[in-house]
Amino acid sequence: MNGPTHVTVYTDGSARGNPGPGGYGIVFMAGAHYKEKSAGFRLTTNNRMELWSVCVALESLKYPGTEVTIYSDSQYVVHAVEKDWISGWIRRGWKNVKNPDLWKRYLTAAERHRVRFIWVRGHNGHVHNERCDHLAVEAATGVDLQVDAWYEANRSQENGFF
Repeated sequence: MNGPTHVTVYTDGSARGNPGPGGYGIVFMAGAHYKEKSAGFRLTTNNRMELWSVCVALESLKYPGTEVTIYSDSQYVVHAVEKDWISGWIRRGWKNVKNPDLWKRYLTAAERHRVRFIWVRGHNGHVHNERCDHLAVEAATGVDLQVDAWYEANRSQENGFF
């Protein structure tokens, strides 16, 4: 492997209205290297943006086998992975699971790396988490927002309105 052996990633998601315009923010750190990434969407949810940020972060890593520590203030994301809720969702065929498209995307991205999650309390003064929050909110309130096509096509079912 030619790249870093360990990357620290901070992620956050935001939705203004939930559902509403949303965005994600990511901070990558490896040795002396630092990078930020963000994007906004016209209609989505906070949980989708939290998970989307993790997917994009893992997909952005160039070198397979990287040890990745992801810091997130989303208990939804951290517990689903660290408490292995995902295995039960897979066994049940993804029935009654919110955001199955993104969970499947996460599994594909995560299988290339050694990933662990650490939960951090949001809005608690942690500099990198606060930076991710700022990036996510800024992206959500930007112009030329992207389309979260899966959410827009399936939101009536996601919210239980058949």
